Amino acid sequence: MDLHDLKETERERDETESKLVAELRASVQAQDPSVKELDDFAVRRFLRARNLNVEKASVMLLKYVKWRKEAVPNGFISESEFPNRIAQKNFFSQGFDRAGRPIVVLLGGKHLKGDIEEFKRFSIYCLDRVCARLPSGQEKFLCINDLKGWGYSNLDIRGYLAALDIMQNYYPERLGKVLLIHVPYVFMKIWKILSPFIDKNTKKKFVFVDDKNLQTTLLEEMEESQIPDIYGGKLPLIPIDKSN
Repeated sequence: MDLHDLKETERERDETESKLVAELRASVQAQDPSVKELDDFAVRRFLRARNLNVEKASVMLLKYVKWRKEAVPNGFISESEFPNRIAQKNFFSQGFDRAGRPIVVLLGGKHLKGDIEEFKRFSIYCLDRVCARLPSGQEKFLCINDLKGWGYSNLDIRGYLAALDIMQNYYPERLGKVLLIHVPYVFMKIWKILSPFIDKNTKKKFVFVDDKNLQTTLLEEMEESQIPDIYGGKLPLIPIDKSN
């Protein structure tokens, strides 16, 4: 396919998506007028999450609108709602990858099981903070999930599944890629339990990185100036509650 044909195909795809976005918006807005507050990019993410199926996307979008009103009634979540999670200092946000996506670092070895509702609030807070850093024209972020030191004391199946549910159902098409690094063998047993709960499209975004390929992989994804300092780069880790 030459460049002209490629551009023509992209144009036709964009036109098709625009028509489907309008159809989806009209369908959902008739049932919940508050959907008008969402821009077309947001509506399109739900459409893409359901492979352009307007009916399925309508169900998903309506569920999201209802959930958002209940989960974040004030429009934001305060750090005071999850002091134990803030104290763990295991979620950081700084820098951008080569695609312009914000970079977040999750230190899985510091995660401790706790109150599930507090963890859900913290997860929503983190996702909102990361999305707020998205530059114009960018809709996704990249996550480095560092499992160094992870063991059974960090095992939290209920919490992991809750975070996956929130990500997949209420923040569709936000996750660009997850680099799983320093993965201990024992974690692979847990992965077999978790992976069936991850939808097919999302599962493709999880990349297991061998220790020997870590630096090469990071440099493929981001400039050296954007690599976190704990991996030999120049950017210090900034706790999610301190990030801009």
